[in-house]
Amino acid sequence: MDPFSAEGELLTVHNAFHQGQYQAVLDFDTSSLSESNVIPARVLKSRAQIANGDAKGAISSIQKESAPDFAAVKAFAQYSLGDTSAATKQIEQLVESSSENATVQILGGIVLQADGRTEEALSLLSKHQGNLEAIALITQIHLQQNRTDLALKEVSAARKWAQDSLLVNIAESWVGMRVGGESYQTAFYVFEEMAQTPSSTSTKSLVSQAVSELHLGRLPEAEAALNQALQNAPKDIEAIAN
Repeated sequence: MDPFSAEGELLTVHNAFHQGQYQAVLDFDTSSLSESNVIPARVLKSRAQIANGDAKGAISSIQKESAPDFAAVKAFAQYSLGDTSAATKQIEQLVESSSENATVQILGGIVLQADGRTEEALSLLSKHQGNLEAIALITQIHLQQNRTDLALKEVSAARKWAQDSLLVNIAESWVGMRVGGESYQTAFYVFEEMAQTPSSTSTKSLVSQAVSELHLGRLPEAEAALNQALQNAPKDIEAIAN
């Protein structure tokens, strides 16, 4: 069973991560998880730690681990700290030895794309076996390439077999923000629900709601959402930028 599926035991922590609820991810109790899900859960926790600005702590906590998953996390943390040369070298080695590993695909794809190696990132991510985060990242890369047609194709295919997925909803909303028109309103509904529901709200979702409000021309509502985001996280770069 996919641990991130509707029936999987990692669905809650997986959704929390992609909603930007990083503290909830760090607080997630892993003591009762099945053995096969311990590493994926620890990877999410390490990524949440990095997202919260503690990349050094993330590296320290996995320093003695040897699995490819943790090597990919370490490389990702190094990249976020500015040690791009060591990080990309590590990712290159992991791509050579462990390209079928889902964590290597995701974090390797992120690092390669950040390093300007788009085709290599897409090649690595395309090896996924139904991984919705890989699909979301491929969609994001296509949008960065201004290939809305390819991004739309990616999410439309995923929608056929992952109808209730949070990640598909988010990726579809990214595409909608690029397509415009009625799609702005559809994207707004997704981001508003995430931002205003107590169990899913976060600075990240509030900023997403604000951006969709801006596209709809609702400036006071956008300002209110951004102010709420800044109250939660006064130093959040995306909230300040918008």
